[in-house]
Amino acid sequence: MAETLGSLVDKLSIRQIREITLKEMLKKAGPKRGAEIRAKLAPLKRQLEALRSEIDAYLTAAAAGRAPLRDEKLKLYNKPEQMNRIGTLRSVAETVGSLARKNLELWRLEDEARRKDISLARVGKVKQKIDAANQQRNDLIDKVDELLAKQFPGRRRRRTEKAIARRPADAPGTAPPARGRRRSRPRR
Repeated sequence: MAETLGSLVDKLSIRQIREITLKEMLKKAGPKRGAEIRAKLAPLKRQLEALRSEIDAYLTAAAAGRAPLRDEKLKLYNKPEQMNRIGTLRSVAETVGSLARKNLELWRLEDEARRKDISLARVGKVKQKIDAANQQRNDLIDKVDELLAKQFPGRRRRRTEKAIARRPADAPGTAPPARGRRRSRPRR
């Protein structure tokens, strides 16, 4: 899968949540556990910086037409009626904020599902919430890419981006129609 702005900011927000969580744990940790947490923070900071640089490089390449604005999605996470339930979002920045909040919601739901003091029935209900929230997360990633593509209206789309545009909304993950070889024009 090619990286897009949506997939990159998704990774960035998850790592930022991990950084916040580790720093909160560090405040409560004893000396031994604190050393373990600090050891995890060092590579995490490098990952965050690398991702920020990758996002900057991606935006430069996308503006120059050297990076895909959208990527073909091949997975279906839920029933079609559960897709595209993210509300009206009009800007990349607004959508990135919604994606970060959705990742935080997922982080908290996963923490709840791992608790040892809740019943299996409760875990099952939390897992259903995780499924729905994960679908919304994927829809938000796609929305970031869609809104970014609108920022470059004159840019020629790549073949995979054209396939995405042709695909019916209710059939994500279907293969683009097969194409024959293009014939070159006869020489004169």
